[in-house]
This record gives sequence, structure tokens and C-alpha cells, in this order.
Amino acid sequence: MPYCEAAKDQTTALCHHNDTDDKLNSSIKLFYRTYGRGPTKILLIIGLAGTHDSWGPQIKELTGTDSPNDEEAMTDESGGGCSGDGGGIEVCAFDNRGMGRTSVPVTKSEYTTRTMAKDSIALLDHLGWEKAHVFGHSMGAMIACKVAAMAPDRVLSLALLNVTGGGFECFPRLDRKTLSIAIRFLRAKTPEQRAAVDLDTHYTKEFLEEYVGPNTRRTILYQQYVKGMSATGMQSNFGFDGQVHACWKHKMTQTEIEQIRTARFLVSIIHGSDDVIAQICHARRLAEKLHPVARMVELHGGHLVSHERPEEVNRALIELMKASEAKISPHDWTNLPNKNSDTGMSFSSTSTEQRSYMISVLEKLQFFLFYLYGLFAMAFQNGRRLLQYLKPVRIGANHTQACIR
Repeated sequence: MPYCEAAKDQTTALCHHNDTDDKLNSSIKLFYRTYGRGPTKILLIIGLAGTHDSWGPQIKELTGTDSPNDEEAMTDESGGGCSGDGGGIEVCAFDNRGMGRTSVPVTKSEYTTRTMAKDSIALLDHLGWEKAHVFGHSMGAMIACKVAAMAPDRVLSLALLNVTGGGFECFPRLDRKTLSIAIRFLRAKTPEQRAAVDLDTHYTKEFLEEYVGPNTRRTILYQQYVKGMSATGMQSNFGFDGQVHACWKHKMTQTEIEQIRTARFLVSIIHGSDDVIAQICHARRLAEKLHPVARMVELHGGHLVSHERPEEVNRALIELMKASEAKISPHDWTNLPNKNSDTGMSFSSTSTEQRSYMISVLEKLQFFLFYLYGLFAMAFQNGRRLLQYLKPVRIGANHTQACIR
């Protein structure tokens, strides 16, 4: 099994292919896999609680295979993605720290999008990839942003799927459905319970209720989710809390945004319009900040739009790579209006600042309401437990008489 050892302090990185080798006690062992072979390189960074195989539909389309290179016989007959639809593409997908077969640090401070971006760069170093197309989903898209800002000379193009700006933007919209999902998620203790919640989190209701043969997608996906969680185990509390901490602390500074904009590689921001986790308004705002290098692609789907609408997502990714190879100018690539070119530039700038301020206030209000709801739910639950604990126990008459005697 291929592993990459990235030092915790991120000053060095050692890589190997022996999963029983424990050379460095103070390192993070990143589990990764490559698919296909060819000169075009793609690094896939998955999101919170996801593993490398969550990129399945994209790996299959981009490389023409879903068999990892480490499982294939290294013969001339095994062409991977060199021939066929893959067109000479090699893809690397991996498990982030805190998930899957990768190490699970127990300290929250070891989970930040910047640190995890350094993990990604260490993996590029090991693979010997000087440059690569970098695609990220959700938390993985936050990490991809950091990679692009920290090492822009190594990025050929950047795709951000279902991304937000971190912090308050990680909170979903406040409605009955979201609150119901949140409660069920907190109560989920088994793969079966977690799978049922994840389906409503990842996909739209209409997609889940579609029939594929005699069964609905919900039934089919539920079985797949339970099987996957039972095989790999549910994410540890250390890993989940750490990755949530990374999302909460994530922020792209204006300097980092400018580093991406001025690097001049093309960016595609792909988002599901019905995403209940990452609200699409935050993705649009990031796209506007990255103008003119960014293109906004809005698809009908949920948070896991890469699975719900794989054909459209794959088409958008391939268009991004082709446009990058053809060296299309950012102004020909973007589909966003250039607000700075308007005659009312100062008015537009002021309106944008006012809108950003109002959104910030609303986000903080939303967070406060979630916080109050959480306190109420915890108080109610603890109150019930306390009442059950204090509830007097009935003692039978015979037992009472025996005690008196």
C-alpha cells in the first residue's frame, strides 16, 4: 500500500510503499492511490469525513479506469489511462489526516487547511509532480485554495467543488430540514444511522427517490454507505473534531486571493444549487473575488454534486483542463461580469462592501441562533436524564415491611 510520511512540523516528508513501516513516530502517514498513467497530472483533495475513493466517478471518467496502479501488474499490457478515454492522465487521490487509512492526530491544532495543504504539497513532491491540476471538494476545496496560494507555480488549474470560505460560512441555512439533519447527525452512533443522515446531506430528495430498476437510489446508496462504513469504520472523534476545526478556522486572506488571481491559472467553481451544507451564495462570492480567472458553474444537485451530476461535473473539469492547455485568456474563460469596468465603479464597490457587511451580520445571527438551539437541545436532553435519575423507585409492600422489621 502506498503511503507518504509528512512530518508534523511539515519541514520534511518521507514516502514509502510499506504500510508496516513505522520509521517516524512524529509523522503523518498519508494514504494515497494513483490511477491511470500519462503526462497530465491531477491531484484530488476530498472533503470532511471523505476518503480517496469518494472521487470514484471522476477517477473513472478522467483516467478510463477505477483500478489503482498499485494493484495493477506493471506490464506493457496495462496501459491505465494512457490509451482510451483517459487521454494520458494520471490521477492521485488520498485520505486527509484524520480519516481513512491516514494517521489521526489527536490534537486539534494539527488540523488546519494550511497544514493539510502542506500535506498535499508533500505528496506532490513524493510523486515527482512539478505541476498538476488541483481539484478539491468541500473542505478539500478549502485545502486546494491554500495549495494554490502557497505554491501557485505548481498549479495548472484549480477546481473548487461545493466550496465555502470557512468560519461562519460553514453553517448551513437555517430551516426545519437542516435542523432535523443536524439532530439526526449528532445522534448517529452506528453506520446505519450515519448512512441515513449522510444521504439527506449529500443528495437532493428527488435524486434519492428516483428508481433504478426495482429500487430507489436511496435504497441502493444506503446499502453502499453502510457497507463502506462497516468496512472502514466510522471516523474517529479525534479526526472528525479536527477536520471540523480546520473548516472553522479556514480563511482566505486578501493577499492569498491576489496570489491566486495574479498566478493566471484558470479556476472553475462548481456548486450544487440545492446544497444544504455549503450555501451557494458563498461560492458565488469567492468566484467574484477571483475574477477574472474564475468561472462559476451552477448545477442542480446537493452537496455531493460530483456523484449526483457526474456527467456535468466531469465535463466541466475536462473543459477546465483543455482551456488551461490551450492557454485561453482569463477574460475569455470567465462567465462573471466585470464590475470594475462599469461606469459606476465606486458605487458598485460601495454596494459590495455594504452587502458583505450585511451578509456578515446575518451569518453571525444565524450562528447565534444555532448556538441557542444547541444549548436548548442539550439542556432538554440533560433535564430528561436528570429527571429519570431522580425519579423515585417504587418499593413493594412486602419489601417495606421486611425493611421495618
